[in-house]
Amino acid sequence: MACLVQVHQSLPGSLLRAWQNLGRSRPRRHHRHHQAALRHGRYGAFPGRRHRGQPLHLLPLPPACRAPARRGRPRLQSAARDFLAGWNQREALLWRMNDYGASPAILVVDFFCSVTVDVATELGIPAYCFFICCAETLAIFLYLPVLHAQSTASFRDMGAEIVRVPGIPSFPAMHCFKPLMDRHDVAYRAFLRVSPYLCRSQGIIVNTFRSLEPRPADAISVGLCTPPGLPTPPVYCIGPLIKAEEVGVKRSRECLAWLDTHPKASVVFLCFGSRSLFSANQTRELAIGLEASGKRFLWVVRSPRRDINDPVKKLDKLPEPDLDALLPEGFLERTKGTGLVVKSWAPQRDVLAQDAVGAFVTHCGWNSVLETVMAGMPMLAWPLYAEQRVNRVFLEKELGLAVAVEGYDKEVVQADEVASKMRWMMESDGGRVLRERTLAAMRLGKEALIPGGESVVTLTQLVESWMASP
Repeated sequence: MACLVQVHQSLPGSLLRAWQNLGRSRPRRHHRHHQAALRHGRYGAFPGRRHRGQPLHLLPLPPACRAPARRGRPRLQSAARDFLAGWNQREALLWRMNDYGASPAILVVDFFCSVTVDVATELGIPAYCFFICCAETLAIFLYLPVLHAQSTASFRDMGAEIVRVPGIPSFPAMHCFKPLMDRHDVAYRAFLRVSPYLCRSQGIIVNTFRSLEPRPADAISVGLCTPPGLPTPPVYCIGPLIKAEEVGVKRSRECLAWLDTHPKASVVFLCFGSRSLFSANQTRELAIGLEASGKRFLWVVRSPRRDINDPVKKLDKLPEPDLDALLPEGFLERTKGTGLVVKSWAPQRDVLAQDAVGAFVTHCGWNSVLETVMAGMPMLAWPLYAEQRVNRVFLEKELGLAVAVEGYDKEVVQADEVASKMRWMMESDGGRVLRERTLAAMRLGKEALIPGGESVVTLTQLVESWMASP
């Protein structure tokens, strides 16, 4: 099996976690199959090295895949064609595959590499797409050509007009993914072209579990989200796939030791992902709200976003935040008994697993959602970018696992809203109901991953179909 991924995507790690789950349930057959993950981009890969002791090898793509094209983007389709067609002739790519005695029988690509599906099909290699977001988001991307044909207006101009997609809650057009807001934008046009590739794949592997998202999974499976004239691909829900280990030992110990000193379910954890940035004004307003709430909190603070036009510099690593400059004067001293502010990073999965944590303020990224569900933790939803606004609608309206922080779509969420929502979550009957629902979802997620569980069975059947193919 070969994997083709964008550098910022987590396909190799996610598939490895799925592989480990399968290995625990089917150890004898597990070791008969191997993977090669191929990545492109300036961060490169680790040629020929076994990934943490597992039979997953990260190999570099040929130079054509790394050559810059228009606007600095790789010419992925032609590069993929060269790469796949020449697999048996390219010694640079075969020097590890020779150990396995075979060219790739299966290609697994992530969402951003779905353009390669047709290339693989031409060469007789079955191609599958791995979708790292939820089934609800997948339904929208599959259905996008239908929505596009229904209107000539951009989502940004439709305002509160309701968007309807089979299998998911309806939502206002203004809450659609930011890259889709302008139908004339290059990003929108690129996403519009993705749906046919997904539909023509041999199947879509999704990092979710079916009992969490039965409606969108069923709607996709029966073809309700498939544009006219395209085949309906099988959907394989094999999650939840969650990172099994954290880095940053010193900060891990600091956070976890601090949590150990507080009562059960008494701390609100605030963390907004590795790419989310607030303005300095929003950071200050959030601090005021935390203090006014009177609740215990653990808050991960990052340096404020850079208001610059250079897209490359925006991606540069930010310095550690200057808490004295960012936070209200005296804030750290006044809250030192009830709050802990951590710079830049905290071991999110480990923090969520602590008994002292009672709620999570999250940006609604899907990986964070899965970690939160598997910790049985209710969510205060504060979406920031990408598909997170639609995730918020799904979490709140469909699953009942979250409540939104009002004003997240404005320039600044006010301090009184932060304080009010934190008190509601920690004190009200509504917060208690959310907690009960998330605990029920956690149990379903754990059941999906045990031998005989829905996700393990799905992955086992998928892999066995690969092994049985000629």
